[in-house]
Amino acid sequence: MFTDRFLRYKRGVSLSLDERATLEASIAEVQTLDARKIVVRAGKELDHSTLLIEGILSRYIDDRKGLRQLVAIHVPGDFVDLHAYPLKVLDHDVATMTAATVAIVPHCALDTIIAERPQLGRKLWFSTLIDAAIHRAWLFRLGRLDAMGRVAHFLCETNARLMSAGLSDGHRFALGLTQTDLAEICGLTNIHVNRVLRQLREEGLCVFRSSLVEIPDPQRLAARGQFDPAYLYIDDTQSLPAQAKEPFHDRTVST
Repeated sequence: MFTDRFLRYKRGVSLSLDERATLEASIAEVQTLDARKIVVRAGKELDHSTLLIEGILSRYIDDRKGLRQLVAIHVPGDFVDLHAYPLKVLDHDVATMTAATVAIVPHCALDTIIAERPQLGRKLWFSTLIDAAIHRAWLFRLGRLDAMGRVAHFLCETNARLMSAGLSDGHRFALGLTQTDLAEICGLTNIHVNRVLRQLREEGLCVFRSSLVEIPDPQRLAARGQFDPAYLYIDDTQSLPAQAKEPFHDRTVST
């Protein structure tokens, strides 16, 4: 099923088999997209929302010079622009960062779900609230953590999200992003990220190589990034890498 990874398991809310079948039936088409392609343009009226099946997508805003600021990334199982259902237009662009497969769900199908399956409708709403929680964590990461903390926090968060989707074993996962992508996500220069990744590797916290991330000690990495998975609302928090009882307290912001 194309919806298998959406609210897959161990989340504060899960879908019944019947609800998942209903959502599956609402898919109008499935598209395969190349990397670095625009999926949604800001300001364009939308009549559908996009469920990410494979790959990584980003949300971003361009400044007047055409330079982009990433504001979110999405992993398989995310309903990327479900909030476009009530808004009809987005205030930001959505694009692929890697090759991706997406499912298109027309808003008229969501109308039917909201009218006939209100409990499922509330679960869709829950997924948008998780997006908002991730946005708040994104602000915390960029605003309060130093360079090493930003990278550590992002990798911990991504590990937890991919674990929930069944795409990480907690210590190792594929991440089809470049070092440049990581720099943009963390608000750092490419050179700075290179130094951070070397330091993480030398301290035995994380190895990022050839789009593969290995985390030998998830708890130590979580402590370094002040990462607490509570905002992801994953039920089985014991399986997630939470920060140690005495977390790292460096408040210095470095860019």
